Amino acid sequence: MPDRRFVQKIDWGLLGLVFTLGALGLTTLYSAVTAGADVSQTLCLRQFIWYCAGLLLMVISVLFDYKMLERWSHVIYCICVLLLICVLLFGKFVGGSRRWLAFGPVSVQPSEMIKIAVVIVLARYYSKLVSVRGFTLRELSVPMIVTGIPFALIAKQPDLGTAMVVLLIASSVTLFVKIERRSLACLFSVCTVSIPLVWFCLKEYQRVRILTFLNPDRDPLGSGYHIIQSKIAIGSGVVFGRGFRKGTQNALSFLPEQHTDFIFSVLAEESGFVGSLLMLLIFLLLIIWGLNIAHGCREPFGTILAVGVTAMIFWQVFINIGMVMGLMPVVGVPLPFISYGGSSVITMMICVGILLNVSMRRFTIE
Repeated sequence: MPDRRFVQKIDWGLLGLVFTLGALGLTTLYSAVTAGADVSQTLCLRQFIWYCAGLLLMVISVLFDYKMLERWSHVIYCICVLLLICVLLFGKFVGGSRRWLAFGPVSVQPSEMIKIAVVIVLARYYSKLVSVRGFTLRELSVPMIVTGIPFALIAKQPDLGTAMVVLLIASSVTLFVKIERRSLACLFSVCTVSIPLVWFCLKEYQRVRILTFLNPDRDPLGSGYHIIQSKIAIGSGVVFGRGFRKGTQNALSFLPEQHTDFIFSVLAEESGFVGSLLMLLIFLLLIIWGLNIAHGCREPFGTILAVGVTAMIFWQVFINIGMVMGLMPVVGVPLPFISYGGSSVITMMICVGILLNVSMRRFTIE
């Protein structure tokens, strides 16, 4: 049972930001699925159910001491990796890729769960060896393996966008704990030299997405259609937007994937620059709040854990917004708390539970 003293220290500011984003997400989703006729309205009910399930898991994530995650980190990681392997063997084949495991009427996406597992494992490893001089290449070999295994399994699905998010989260945590200057220069040189090799390893559709990002007009009715329609929707919102459920791009079904990856375009068209800026400010406050929790923690595992979870939220917001605005290639990365998707919602709510847990117990040292 949780100590009453910890219950009294619940971070209501963090909860307020998350509930605001959740309400905004459900409202935007309702507009996205009811303004047009191509998407079932039952998606709103499903999303609400996922939020309720996520809220329950968030509460569970708060009840135990977050330091228990340090002891169970390897078990959590191995289970998530095993689920990724099961996806490749038994996963649902949808849209040319295997990303989901079906458990009766429910489908889960293990690639979302592995993000948290990687953060927990890296937090445990780095907290044991943290030093002022920074980590050497030899010491970074374990984190590279820990990150490389899920990266390869997710890229094999194929889902390069999510694989890159895992890599960016791990890189953010690693840079936070500090890398030795010589080792950092060596890693940077290797990454720079390997860029041409990475290009030739990409699948054809992935190369097309990058080329379309550089020039969307090269195929306006094909690979460039998504981003062109998205930019039209965002631009048509002007300052104050067209109004709730009055976006023409959404209502006329010109905007593809309007309830998942491109839901920000729906919000921007209906609420304009003001509404979009407000949503981004809420995300900014959430990220600053998470970093403040990390800064106030008195032990390294909790600090690194909070930084990793916050980095996970930041990179998904950054990539999704950049994608729908044409500033980055189109990849399948949902907007946290806003896009439709059960696995994404539950993962984000668990992340919030971890941040609440660290916030409530950050002044205690065993």
